[in-house]
Amino acid sequence: QLQLVESGGGLVQPGGSLRLSCAASAFALNYHAIGWFRQAPGKEREGISCISSGGNTNYAESVKGRFTISRDNAKNTVYLQMNSLKPEDTAIYYCAAIRQGAQFRLCAFGGYYYWGQGTQVTVSS
Repeated sequence: QLQLVESGGGLVQPGGSLRLSCAASAFALNYHAIGWFRQAPGKEREGISCISSGGNTNYAESVKGRFTISRDNAKNTVYLQMNSLKPEDTAIYYCAAIRQGAQFRLCAFGGYYYWGQGTQVTVSS
């Protein structure tokens, strides 16, 4: 039934770019917030960006100005464009979903209960 699938990870040099995709099935993005999270070895999971059902966005300070979250409701997909990548961005990246009413204006990094399996991003020269 409800499923989230991440794709687009890989190996990139410092300063490079990647675009991650989060494809959703069996639910509509306009009734959910979608968050992007990452976890590096030995570190706690970190929320890095989210987009509300109404399209409002938030970013962690560590990625603000470098990453951009967006959505395409027709394709039922959320994207994370990552520019100016640094070695410290190396992690497994996950997308997650939480139910919201239509056109909700806020999102945060707590309470998500639908999760994808993750995609590996490695930033190295």
